[in-house]
Amino acid sequence: MRKTAAALITLGLAALALAGCSAGPSFAGQACSSKATSSVLTNSVTVKGEFGKAPEVSFATPTKVQKSSVDDLITGTGSAITEKNQPIVIDVALYDAKTGQSLGSTSFDGSTQVADINTWDGQLKTIGDALGCATAGSRLLVGFPAGTVAEGGAVAVVDVQKVFLPHAEGSLVYNDALGLPTVVRAPDGRPGIIIPDAKKPAKQVTQTLIRGTGAKVTKDDVLRVQLTSVDWDTRKVLKSTWDAQSVAISATGLEGQTVGSQVLLVIPPADANQSTGADGNGTQAIVVDILGVDTSASLSSGQ
Repeated sequence: MRKTAAALITLGLAALALAGCSAGPSFAGQACSSKATSSVLTNSVTVKGEFGKAPEVSFATPTKVQKSSVDDLITGTGSAITEKNQPIVIDVALYDAKTGQSLGSTSFDGSTQVADINTWDGQLKTIGDALGCATAGSRLLVGFPAGTVAEGGAVAVVDVQKVFLPHAEGSLVYNDALGLPTVVRAPDGRPGIIIPDAKKPAKQVTQTLIRGTGAKVTKDDVLRVQLTSVDWDTRKVLKSTWDAQSVAISATGLEGQTVGSQVLLVIPPADANQSTGADGNGTQAIVVDILGVDTSASLSSGQ
């Protein structure tokens, strides 16, 4: 049986159980020119190699890092990181500033998974300060003062491989369908769903609220999305990726939409049951923000 958008979105919401809460403040209003820089660090550390490949790094040791710093070794022309819960893909090579020894790195082979600044800050303290306003395609040289990552300080080379949209972006679409939920949005794009005093739809409804200007979604795409689900009867929020991390879902059921779009789906219990095994106890209103195509994600055959 062909899977519906309801099935795939329910599966995406279920994936939240695997993600820790990482919501946090945004960079909204931050002047990108205010990022700390350190010409001293670039005088002590030499980085060679192509963007996206493991860097070749040499040190004048010991290198002293007096304070957190960041230098743009390569300035990318892609989208900027503007929110701390915005999905990104970065590769990191970390070194002890005192000895120049490697402290570990990601693979630099295209297999690094999507995360966000909140997640990275939990693993590599204060890296988020360097990533704010960084653009896709950039290579950064980041300095960590003594005691934050290593006793004598640390240096990281960071390649910003991909930056997804922080939320739906595009043109508002006029919809005159009566009896459907109304969606309002906070400044950071987080949607609120207002359920009307009206009869519930008997069949699944799909309504485009914002039409993005990105690539058209195909049936084989894996999408990186933000989701909010509300129970029609109780008006309670059932799940929200905005309080955790964005998730990857199959594009089946969302074919023809464009990246950047926001879509409202009203899912009756029967449709939710078709291929998910969900309990189908009530009708759900789900708002999906399509942030981009996630080429690094893989979904199980059950999705």
